Amino acid sequence: MIKTEQQKPERSVAEWVTFSAASFILAVVVSLVGYTWLNDKNQPPILSVTNKETIREIDGQFYVPFEVVNTGGDTAESVQIMAELLINGKVAESGEQQIDFLSSGEMEEGAFVFSQNPHQGQLTLRVASYKLP
Repeated sequence: MIKTEQQKPERSVAEWVTFSAASFILAVVVSLVGYTWLNDKNQPPILSVTNKETIREIDGQFYVPFEVVNTGGDTAESVQIMAELLINGKVAESGEQQIDFLSSGEMEEGAFVFSQNPHQGQLTLRVASYKLP
């Protein structure tokens, strides 16, 4: 009985290049998934609203600019911002704005418009609600 040994053909340069490229792409994908998993804040939205600038008066209207920021990890949708102007302990005027979408680290600006001077009372700005996407 004669034993014939089958030799495996050596890999060509093209096969090694293809294997190396595929291995590199796979390593990059696995690394990115691992990085995202380790650095994911996994926190709910943390929203804060502040007065951005000084109040402007134009044609008897008082413009109160604001800035809202999401410092949390998740995205917030339908962010509702409320403003109340108290004069002599009573709500003289109020306003409401809605921001459609606020992702993590994102900031939006806007303004409330009042017919009475906010300097004559107490102005309160707050985030009233949001929903998760």
